[in-house]
Amino acid sequence: MLKKMLAVLLVLGNAAVSFAAPVLINGAGATFPYPIYSKWFDVYSEINKDVHFNYQSIGSGGGIKQITAKTVDFGASDGPMTSDQLAEAPGRIYHIPTVMGAVAVVYNVPGIEKGLKLTEDVPADIFMGRLTKWNDPRIASSNPGIKLPDSDIVVVHRSDGSGTSYIFTDYLSSVSSDWKSHVGKATSVNWPVGLGGKGNEGVAGFVKQTPGSIGYVELSYAIKNDLPYAFLKNKSGKFVEPTLESTSKAAEGVAIPEDFRVSLVNSSNPEAYPIAGFTWLLIYKNMDDPLKAKAIVGFIKWAIHDGQKYTADLLYSPLPKEVVKMIETKLEQVKY
Repeated sequence: MLKKMLAVLLVLGNAAVSFAAPVLINGAGATFPYPIYSKWFDVYSEINKDVHFNYQSIGSGGGIKQITAKTVDFGASDGPMTSDQLAEAPGRIYHIPTVMGAVAVVYNVPGIEKGLKLTEDVPADIFMGRLTKWNDPRIASSNPGIKLPDSDIVVVHRSDGSGTSYIFTDYLSSVSSDWKSHVGKATSVNWPVGLGGKGNEGVAGFVKQTPGSIGYVELSYAIKNDLPYAFLKNKSGKFVEPTLESTSKAAEGVAIPEDFRVSLVNSSNPEAYPIAGFTWLLIYKNMDDPLKAKAIVGFIKWAIHDGQKYTADLLYSPLPKEVVKMIETKLEQVKY
């Protein structure tokens, strides 16, 4: 009888192990990488059925706040945390690059297809409210043969804390001393003019619905919403289209620091699109839950290797090989 009871308990014990609930990893933050993260989470959960993901696309500012408060297992941001923000966190936070992306300057000017050319001074003055008409001579001079309307420019920007805004305002600060001194770069700034949209989705929606408007979104949102985007004049004086190739060029020759907090805007590479950047996962070096820590590290190792093959279809550029090697070293320092 005792042997039968032990056998039953053993079977029940094995069943409990076999049907244990998968580890649920909660994350929140950037909308910029949401399309690729959604794909990765779905694919990885099929490969490793012991891990499920719940990701809230709330903007980089929200991701930074939630990882600092430890209400999520990882945050996500396209703008690096500041030194002050890192100091406020209850533990050491690592920035882990996942992909590269471009911020496209999108517009809705009836009759003008993709490819409107803008010199580096024009976006800053538009978003400062100083350049207000589509047929302004500074726009017209770069676009001979295009009939620009005598209509007002409607500015659309993000209303939430946003890494896309960080990359965009980082670029504006790098090309305009006035923007740098009066507005600056951050995930959230005091916009001089314009309408606010929540998330890349909100900005894309506003621009699509508003004739005469201009805004900025991650490239995949521009393509998905069939929005025309500008060719921007880069540091070398060349008008460049935002593409996977021109985005990748922005990282070539850039010294990547050990903490990965680096700007890729306004590259000196003549083939580079000037508004590009990394997007990062934010994780603690010492995580409270060893099981979740192991699962997160396992996912990141997959994402920076096998996961990179999904980037092109979703209009992101893969990580440079040297950055992947640096990430591997960094992940070895995570404690669990």
